[in-house]
Amino acid sequence: MKPSLLPLLFALGLGLWAGGAWAEKADRNKPMNVESDALRYDDLNQTSVFTGRVVLTKGTILIRGAQIDVRQDAEGYQFGIVTAEPGKLAFFRQKREGLDEFIEGEGERIEYDGAKDTVRFQGRAQLRRYRGAALNDEMSGGVILYDNNTDVFSIDGALAKGAPGSASLPAGRVRAMLTPKPDPAPLPALSPAPAGPVVPPLRVTPVLPAEPK
Repeated sequence: MKPSLLPLLFALGLGLWAGGAWAEKADRNKPMNVESDALRYDDLNQTSVFTGRVVLTKGTILIRGAQIDVRQDAEGYQFGIVTAEPGKLAFFRQKREGLDEFIEGEGERIEYDGAKDTVRFQGRAQLRRYRGAALNDEMSGGVILYDNNTDVFSIDGALAKGAPGSASLPAGRVRAMLTPKPDPAPLPALSPAPAGPVVPPLRVTPVLPAEPK
């Protein structure tokens, strides 16, 4: 699977979001677990086709769709194609490394490339970033490619059709809402040092007292 994009109209780095954080790296080595209504498995070609209310988990990765085609190559890398039910969107979610943040996306078709560690959303594509439970960034377009290795996403508006529940997005356009990175919390003010004992000032005696006879 080698996803390709039409000429890019919009490209941004996730460094605008939280700089220096990547997708959860441990997910690469986690087992893939899938639930569905039906399964067709081909051991010779190392392919599986799950159909009917499919739910896939792999570490912090969560994928939902009507059908998921999974293939594994000789090196053990896994590849998946997720398709949604007619009129609906397939779903993808993954945690970001070392942060309480999640990347979440939807599309009529989602392609996961385990070797390149990329996710491609196609058809009414949407991508969101949550910090905790709060939505911070949101973008939509025709095709969105998210690279887990570099935390860079690229959006192509050529196939944009708008998102459910929102105003339609004209073809050839993309839409993005980016929240600035929050300022670091200020350091607590230092309390003044405790006062020591009061020492009376020295007095100057101009004439020494006479010694007693």
